[in-house]
Amino acid sequence: MTDWAIRQTGWASLHARVRRLTRRHDSEDLLQTALLHILERGHAGIANTEAYVLRTARNLAIDEYRRERRDCLVNLLPDQAEAIACPMPLPDAVVLGRQQLARLSTAFAALEPRTARIFLMHRLDHLPYRTIAAQLGVSVSTIEKQISKALCVLTTALLEGDAP
Repeated sequence: MTDWAIRQTGWASLHARVRRLTRRHDSEDLLQTALLHILERGHAGIANTEAYVLRTARNLAIDEYRRERRDCLVNLLPDQAEAIACPMPLPDAVVLGRQQLARLSTAFAALEPRTARIFLMHRLDHLPYRTIAAQLGVSVSTIEKQISKALCVLTTALLEGDAP
């Protein structure tokens, strides 16, 4: 029984020293790993076993600290990773967007002026069909047809660019 108590006291003392030396929450794991190193290598050639254990635990703590710093971005939660992610679009998305904008600009320039004006009044000015019809002195049905025509031309221009 006294042998067990001596071992427990020795362990507690060694653990307390490793904890003070490394200032880490996983000091007990470091101590166990350091002791495992001694068991794997044997006692031969070690003049001061306690100093060896403390030095090994300290080196393990340094290695673990470096690993944590290196891998800190990998261990982030998904919502944390989004916070540091670059909000800019990828280069291929920028090129695709520019191509689509060029196709839309060309298609929009090809629209009849009246159709383009009606489309802009509805989409940019957010005017309802009735208001546009009243301002231009035409029927609501004409406005519907002109907006439908503009949407067909613009959609076709976008889809033709995506076709292989």
